[in-house]
Amino acid sequence: SSDHVFKYVIIGDRGVGKSNLLLRFIGKPFDSIHPSTLGIEFGFRNLEIDRKKVKLHVWDTCGQERFRSLVGSYYRHAIGALLVYDITSRESFYHLEHWLTDLQRLGDPDIVIVLIGNKSDLEADREVRKEEGEAFAREFGLIFMEISAKTNEYVEEAFVNSAHEIYRKLNFGIIKEIYVKKKKKKMNIIIRSISGKEKACC
Repeated sequence: SSDHVFKYVIIGDRGVGKSNLLLRFIGKPFDSIHPSTLGIEFGFRNLEIDRKKVKLHVWDTCGQERFRSLVGSYYRHAIGALLVYDITSRESFYHLEHWLTDLQRLGDPDIVIVLIGNKSDLEADREVRKEEGEAFAREFGLIFMEISAKTNEYVEEAFVNSAHEIYRKLNFGIIKEIYVKKKKKKMNIIIRSISGKEKACC
């Protein structure tokens, strides 16, 4: 059993590499032909922080506009989030504020958010300068990292460092751990586990 369960969401435009971030974090190989997420994908991993067993429940959300209002319900009780853009896609960077607005409106007011510039291995194709990501993070009070799901560079740190920050906030009473397993409200979306199995939600 775990001492704590931290609910995470991974959000951002379609094609920025959200699913591969989750795959890498739970120890799966990079999948260059991973299909676009339809609805929600889920994975988890156990960590140890300050001699406490912490389980991260990570929900990878669909980046397609038609699912946006549906996946927003999964922001509820999330106390950690990875807000992801593709450094080779300026369009994905432009859309960050829209994703952030939804998250701040529907998620925990003190949620720990990491701004992720993914695909740092594609430096030659970069469209978004690192300084722009840093400036966005400063403006909205986010943690900022550039990482590569393909090479697995800094993926671990993005989750682990933010989990430590969540744990710190819990200890200081800044945020409360209210995420518990409950029967999910029926939704017309698909949940696909990392094992590849698909099922209609509820």
